[in-house]
Order: sequence, then structure tokens, then C-alpha cells
Amino acid sequence: MVKAHVSTHELVAGRYRLLEVVHRETNRICWYGEDLGAGRPRLLTQIGLPADLDGDSARRATARVIRMAETMGRVCPGQVAEVVDAVVEYGNLWVVTEWIDGVPLTELITQQGAFNFARAARIGLEVLDVLEAAHGEGITHGELSPGQVFVGDQGAVVLTGFGLTGATLAPRITAPSYASPEQARDERIGPAADLWALGAMLYTMLEGRPPFRDRDRPESTLRGVDRLPLRSPVHAGPLAQTVQGLLRKNSRERLTRQVVREALTRVLNEEPQDALRALPKPRRRGLYQTGPVWSRRTMVAGTALAVVTVSVAVLAVTRQLPGTDSGSGSAASRPPASTPATEGQTSLPPSSPAPTTETSTAPTPTTPTPTVTPTRKPPPSPSPSPSGNALPAGFSVYRSPEGFSVALPAGWKALNTSRQGDLSYRVTFGKDDDPRTLAVTYSERVGPDPVAVWRDDVQPRLEQADIGFRRIGEIRATTYQGRKAADMEWLADDPHGTQTRTFGRGFLIGESRSFSLRWTTPAADWNDSANRQALDAFLKTFRPTSD
Repeated sequence: MVKAHVSTHELVAGRYRLLEVVHRETNRICWYGEDLGAGRPRLLTQIGLPADLDGDSARRATARVIRMAETMGRVCPGQVAEVVDAVVEYGNLWVVTEWIDGVPLTELITQQGAFNFARAARIGLEVLDVLEAAHGEGITHGELSPGQVFVGDQGAVVLTGFGLTGATLAPRITAPSYASPEQARDERIGPAADLWALGAMLYTMLEGRPPFRDRDRPESTLRGVDRLPLRSPVHAGPLAQTVQGLLRKNSRERLTRQVVREALTRVLNEEPQDALRALPKPRRRGLYQTGPVWSRRTMVAGTALAVVTVSVAVLAVTRQLPGTDSGSGSAASRPPASTPATEGQTSLPPSSPAPTTETSTAPTPTTPTPTVTPTRKPPPSPSPSPSGNALPAGFSVYRSPEGFSVALPAGWKALNTSRQGDLSYRVTFGKDDDPRTLAVTYSERVGPDPVAVWRDDVQPRLEQADIGFRRIGEIRATTYQGRKAADMEWLADDPHGTQTRTFGRGFLIGESRSFSLRWTTPAADWNDSANRQALDAFLKTFRPTSD
């Protein structure tokens, strides 16, 4: 808890009068206050400091908070609380912001209980917009919790708390139940910690309680976050996989921002009428019931709603929404990432076939990166694919009696089919004089996490096969045809000693059932245009026919 008691009769920094507590967290109290100098309402956040904090450290803490706030105000105008002052007094750091016409998410959940899917998705999208802009500036929030998110009566979301991480020489100072496992271990954090916190907030909105409960001491709470398994969400519905993907203990295996954006947008599109249901009324304080503060926040609410609407429209137009294009899993349809990957966010080497890019749809002052679409000559007399799209020249659709269809190059056929009872099978496609192969595997006994299937089931078997297995990069969580999926790439040696490279994508189709596609070529030929075109066609045209 905050260590120093402050009387409401005392003035902070000689000018801010504390009037009422807005909400409390483990080491944070937010006050509704009055700025006597400006005659305006303020939000004052009181954070306890270490007892041995010296004057230089205090000055650096306040300077950091103000500097971060200025940067975030520039890249996310209206979506981040405007900091007007930061001072150290009474053993606390006081961050003074413009009054926010809204209700803390913590209080909202306490008052109204669990949210519907669309409302949780809408708030999650707005938080994600701010995080994406912050991460683009190299800024990690690091303190994100429901107490830092204010929701207005029109649904606009305003975040507070940027710049606090590291400013008080404490690894985690406010809401331990929303700390990431790496924070619980006092390790260096990055954007992945913010994605964990977003997942924890979505969990709380949907379940009505945090994923890891607050215990009697912060240290006990943090140990639980680090060591205890996640309690599976039972009310998260279509967002359950997204929440679980964000709350993976290993920061490198968490969902990327783009995957999260697609999932939240899909839910928002399916239930738009529920997104604004039962929104809170803003807190109307006695001293300041009218004036420019309120009208300004109303404008912010409209702007934030427009941002979400534009984000949905952009995703639909660019065919990044699952279901808007049958090639949503296509490698060639996606542009390469334009920025280096940061900690906790997956990236691929330039030659990788199916990256999950993290392109922001929120408007920012930065110059947008143009989308580059691979140029292809239209093939003569193309054959239709299962989705109605034209196939590359020479490709035709193969419909397997096993329960799927896929487009194959000319001359390709099923070379081998292996079974394990009725639980699984694998069909390997190729051509007698072609070293490349496509293997399609079906199983009825996989777990709920495609990343874990590759990591805990497939990879150990490959390592034991004495084929020189070497994984390339991290296992990447993604979505494919609107389903939960994961990608893995690796090198191996074939029986003739030639090094091969394989791209594997596994995806769930429900009830412990899954398909996986493995595309293998000689490693030296991996980047040949014909190989890239073939993989692109496989991913675009593969369809289960018996799910």
C-alpha cells in the first residue's frame, strides 16, 4: 500500500487540494483534486516511493514521467492523459494530469460485473491502439492495469501511467496481479509485458476477476503469476483463445499485436450492437460540472470511436480480417515487417513465408509504410480454386478422400498415405523427379494450444529422429482461416545428406482436431520464386472438407 498518509487538508506542491479518492491499487491512490492556481479539476496519482530514494533519483523520476507523457501525447492525442505536473512530496511521487471524464476500468468491472464479448473487444482495441503507438516509439508502459484505463460515457478510452516503470526504482509498484511473469522475476521487460497486461485485462473484463488473484502480500501475488498455471477462462467465448494466447508464460510465445487486432476486430464486427451497451456515466464532480474540460472529452470520445471504426474498415479493405479473403493465411499477400522485432514479439527472417506482421491501423503522425504487393503475371486460362480465386498456371485442385482439398502443381500426386487407426493420418504429395514435398497431417488428439503442439509434441520427435534437426527462429502463434494456428520452420538432412528446409503450419478445427501442412524443399532452393509461389498456393487453397 502507499506508505505515507496524506491529509486532504494539506496541499500537494502548495497548489493541489485533494478532494476524493477515485480508486486504489496496491501502491497507488488516484485522487480527484483541485488545482488552486488554474481553477481546474485534476487527477492526482499518488505512488509510494522507496524510503531511501535520494534527491537526484526523485528528480529523474519526475523528469521521466513528464518526458514520456509528452511523447505519448504527441503520438496518441486524446488517448493518453495529459500530464501537467509531477512532484515528489510526502514520500510519494505525485503525477498530476488533466481531469479525465470517465470511470476507471477497475471500478466499472466492480460495479457492473463481467462485460459482453463486443464491449471487451472494443476497449481492448482502443488500448491496443495506444500500445502500438507507444511500442513504435520504443516505449513500454510496464504498469498497465484496469486502474490505468478510464472509460468515458461514449466508450472512449484514456490511458494513464506512462513513464512510471523504472522511475521509482521498483520492479513493479502498483498492480501485481497484472504483472507479467518476467516482471514477477524482476527481469528486463519489453512490449510483451504490455501484451500480457492487455490479456489480463481482457480476462478480467470477461470473467469478472483477474487471472491471478491478489494475495496478502505483493510478493505472494507475483510468485503466483510466475509459477501458477492460468485458470482457464469459462466466459470468454470467442475471445478465449486470444486471452490464453496473450497470457503465455514465455514472452516470446505470446500473440503478436496484429493477431490480437484481427481477433478483437472480428468479434466487434460480429456483435457491433453490444459494443456500446451499458456504458458508464462520467463522474460529475460538484465543483466542475460544466466548461471546456467536459466538452473536450466529448470530442475525444467521438475521435476514439472513429479510430475503431476506421481500424475495422482498413482491416476489411486490406483483407486482413479473417474471412474477408480466402487467402488470409497466404504468405505472399502480406507485406514484410517494416520495423525490427522487439522483445516478446515474433518476427521472421526475410525469407520466411508467412509472417504475422504488426502493421498499425491507428492513425499516428508518422509516415505510413506503403504496402508492397508481389507482382504476378496473370496465368493463362486459370483453374478456379475452392474459394473462387484463380490458381497459378499449371496448378489444379486435388480433392482428397481423406477429407480435404488443396491445389497442387502439375504432375503432383499423393506419394504416400500413413495412418494410426482412426485418430490420425498423413498424406505426402510430390512428384517422382521433384525433391520438394507437401505433407498434410490430420489428428484427433491435439491440445488446445497450437504453439504447444509444435513445441512439446512435434519438435521432440524431430530431435530424436537423428536427422540434424535445427529449428529456425521461434514458434509463432497466428490465425489461419479464422482458426487458432502456429508456424514453425526448421532445417534437417534428408537420407541422401542434402539439407532441407521445412515450413510447418498447424491449426485447430475444434474438439481436439487439427490439420498441419509441412512444405519441404532443398534449403538452397528455399527462396526460388516457384517455391514461394507453390507455398502461397497451398496456404490459399487448402480446405478441410469434413470438419
